[in-house]
Amino acid sequence: MRNSRFRGNNSGSFQNNRCSVALDRLLSYFVRLLASIQRVWRNFVSMGWGNIYRRRMKVFSVAILIYLDYKSVQQREKWMKKSKVPALWEKAHERNAKRVLNLIVELEGLWVKLGQYLSTRADVLPQAYISLLTQLQDSLPPRPLQEVRRTIERELGHSMDVLFTDFVDEPLATASIAQVHRATLANGQDVVVKVQHAGIRAIILEDLKNAKSIVDWIAWAEPQYNFNPMIDEWCKEAPRELDFNIEAENTRTVSRNLGCKKTNDEVKSDNRVDVLIPDIIQSSESVLILEYMDGFRLNDMESLDAFGVDKQKIVEEITRAYAHQIYVDGFFNGDPHPGNFLVSKEPPHRPILLDFGLTKKLSHPLKQALAKMFLASAEGDQVALLSAFEEMGLKLRLDLPDQAMSVAGLFFRSSTPSNEALKTLKTLNDQRVQNMKVIQEKMQLSPKEVKRFNPVDAFPGDIVIFARVINLLRGLSSTMNVRIVYLDIMRPFAESVLLGSISRGPTVDAHWIHDSPIHSDVESKLRKLLAELGSIQKILGIQVCAYKDGKVIIDTAAGVLGRYDPRPVQPDTLFPVFSVTKGVTAGMIHWLVDKRKLQFDQTVGDIWPGFGLNGKDTIKVHHVLNHTSGLHSAFDPVGENPLLICDWDECLKRIANSSPETEPGSQQYYHYLTFGWLCGGIIEHASGKKFQEILEESIVKPLKIDGELYIGIPPGVESRLATLTLDTDELSKLPSIASQPELPSTFQPEKILQMATSLPVLFNTLNVRRAIIPAANGHCSARALARYYAALADGGLVPPPHSSLSQPSLGSHAHVPKFSSVNGTTKKRKGKEMGGTEKLKSKDLKEKRLYDEKRFMSTGRGRASSAESLARLVNDTSSSAGKTEIEISSNDHQDDIHNIFSNPRIHDAFMGAGDYSGLVLPDGKFGLGFKRVTLQDGSLVGFGHSGMGGSTGFCDIENRFSIAITVNKMSLGGVTANIIRLVCSELNIPLPKDFSISSGMGPDLEMGTPLIN
Repeated sequence: MRNSRFRGNNSGSFQNNRCSVALDRLLSYFVRLLASIQRVWRNFVSMGWGNIYRRRMKVFSVAILIYLDYKSVQQREKWMKKSKVPALWEKAHERNAKRVLNLIVELEGLWVKLGQYLSTRADVLPQAYISLLTQLQDSLPPRPLQEVRRTIERELGHSMDVLFTDFVDEPLATASIAQVHRATLANGQDVVVKVQHAGIRAIILEDLKNAKSIVDWIAWAEPQYNFNPMIDEWCKEAPRELDFNIEAENTRTVSRNLGCKKTNDEVKSDNRVDVLIPDIIQSSESVLILEYMDGFRLNDMESLDAFGVDKQKIVEEITRAYAHQIYVDGFFNGDPHPGNFLVSKEPPHRPILLDFGLTKKLSHPLKQALAKMFLASAEGDQVALLSAFEEMGLKLRLDLPDQAMSVAGLFFRSSTPSNEALKTLKTLNDQRVQNMKVIQEKMQLSPKEVKRFNPVDAFPGDIVIFARVINLLRGLSSTMNVRIVYLDIMRPFAESVLLGSISRGPTVDAHWIHDSPIHSDVESKLRKLLAELGSIQKILGIQVCAYKDGKVIIDTAAGVLGRYDPRPVQPDTLFPVFSVTKGVTAGMIHWLVDKRKLQFDQTVGDIWPGFGLNGKDTIKVHHVLNHTSGLHSAFDPVGENPLLICDWDECLKRIANSSPETEPGSQQYYHYLTFGWLCGGIIEHASGKKFQEILEESIVKPLKIDGELYIGIPPGVESRLATLTLDTDELSKLPSIASQPELPSTFQPEKILQMATSLPVLFNTLNVRRAIIPAANGHCSARALARYYAALADGGLVPPPHSSLSQPSLGSHAHVPKFSSVNGTTKKRKGKEMGGTEKLKSKDLKEKRLYDEKRFMSTGRGRASSAESLARLVNDTSSSAGKTEIEISSNDHQDDIHNIFSNPRIHDAFMGAGDYSGLVLPDGKFGLGFKRVTLQDGSLVGFGHSGMGGSTGFCDIENRFSIAITVNKMSLGGVTANIIRLVCSELNIPLPKDFSISSGMGPDLEMGTPLIN
């Protein structure tokens, strides 16, 4: 069988024009040269020099020999018949596997560990290696019996005759660190005695130093192969494996966690595992005595068949045991090679887990992050995956969500039988090549440069052992020739750790409400209400922020980020707020009008070239803001192709080519999605700038809410995102809602029931979150939204700095997070030309930075198919739209802005009142872009906008009051209404009609309530 890693085009000394004979002669010469070097080396060592480097020299010599052997085979096969080539490669594998085995047996120590690991990778290594290296699992040459006896007597303080009535001289197994003998204690109990090899500690520690030096050199020579985090973790954990007292305690802990001594009746959990672990009898630093369990080796195929053991069931149970250790307990054995398992002879045949010297303890947050990474991979959730990476400390230098998901999928892929190893290896290699092509294109690197580019900026050592365990389990499955679907077997355990933390709620979790000082008495009462609603599962995660008379009186965060994300909601958490976004988009239009770049009565076709076709020549800006343009159902991307909403240019084109259904200005129909693209097109054409540039210039920078208000998130904020979920109990109420004549046909209650189940999934995806959808995909914190409405309540006057009690402080995040420098860890080479990103000058580096603000502002542009557009959401580097003759002022002086608007009648403009009443439909529910806030008597007191599911933001200008509520558990708005009723009552502020209960059915059934909007 040929191994693809040793095949391919060659360069240098081994070009195609070199004949096989010449290669054989060169190889022979090199072997003789190595022999001469070794003779000199022996003399060198005999004189007392070079003891530290002797082992390293042996490894280097064998590695060179194997490398040249395979190079020779590559050339030979070109001169042979195809029928003879497989045999040629098979012999080469056998020949070199013997060399590797002999080297490892001679060196012992850490190299045996490496060989044990390789022996389990039947999924990627040729069978010749697996067959020979399997001996390293427990069949190494035993140490002399006298050495074993001396160790036992020294460690336990008694003679062998006192300790045992019988001690079997022939060891049951011999491995890298110790060998195991069967014995009988003085009390008659059958035991096994594990005895550490004399002098092995010094050998292991020396090998670790050598391995560290080799890894350092590789990282210097080839930066994309930086294995320092892995070797550092190994250096930290391996010495603990040499203390058998630690192993004894580890064994007791794992046995207790897995409930090995409990009956099925005692363990009620659905995730109970059925495995055995021997009891610990006695331990010292170098000797361990354990209960004897009668079984045979896991890879003893003859015994498995003779006893009728179901191999699939055994390996699945071992996998479940490790899933329990990792996700439930956060304490797991890091060395699951076949030599550490037995199968009990007594039916039902169960796995026996051995050797807990190398274990890893995970912190609770890391355990949750690993579970989240697993479930994100299972569900293809890129947002959750990138968030999990951030939580566990894995940092990337590039935004590569598709590639990250691909790698995660490969990591948790189902195992394959050993006879499919070559196919598996080819798949892995092809995937790696494809990922490197993506990096090369994204970074515009040459083939030489991309080889030196490492996309990983920081790799947490804590997950090294976890990764090793997953690979060993996969290799174990391949060795046993069974196929294990890890996504199915491990999922219940990963879910349990997340759901267990989430289901505790405020009655159990003292930190369910974010620990921050209370600003007022009303906030204290509000927190009690939130705890009550949380205890009956009406709240998953929530933020509430309110201003009164320009000051913060409420700033509370509570609950968790999502159904599978038990991290607490923080004041800076970003919630998707659906149509709350419309109020922000409307504010941008008003800002442009205030800057005299636009007029309400201006025809849209005069601003937007090509828009005035197909009967739209009379549509004016105020028609768009008042939902009377007649384009409420211009097209239905959610019904046609949900991913179409991510293609900004295509959506603008379709709006420009559409036809109105009603006469502009005649009827008010809610433009639930088209409102955003209509406003977005107007904003970009009127300003000559990108939509997100105007958002930052008009609102984010003046209000100092950087990093907490987005319409289309940038890469790097995934770890702060809340995840939407549905309140399924509330869905049953939807059919009772009467049809709403003010709504388009695609947004009637019967349609909403269909949409409600799909929208959370769609709007949780990374592509949609990053897209520009000005009517529906705003992401913000409640404190940023409340500050926005507090400014609007005071006619645009920027409020004083947000409360210092709220941490992290508002505006402290970079609005567009930067990735690490692409050459941050690359080391310079003396006397050699620097490769890859080392060659770039500072100016070039600045130009290559992918996510500076300008490039972020051009996110998602360019005409493309939906699939192409999604792939390009954060990759497009097209230039900004051409500037108009009248440029909008730059951001250089934003810190000097004290009032966003200069119009003294700006409130009338927002509400469509006073001088602006002629621009809106009389008695309509909307003003100019905002939902009107009215009281029971019909009086107009403010404006705002709610979003589907319960998030809302509005202000009462009569009482200088503003409030924002963000939620991630979508409902009919009952939670929101309860909160607003409490706050208004405590402040003695009239309750807005939309949140009153006088209608009998509650505010959820009104067009302006959180459900419909």
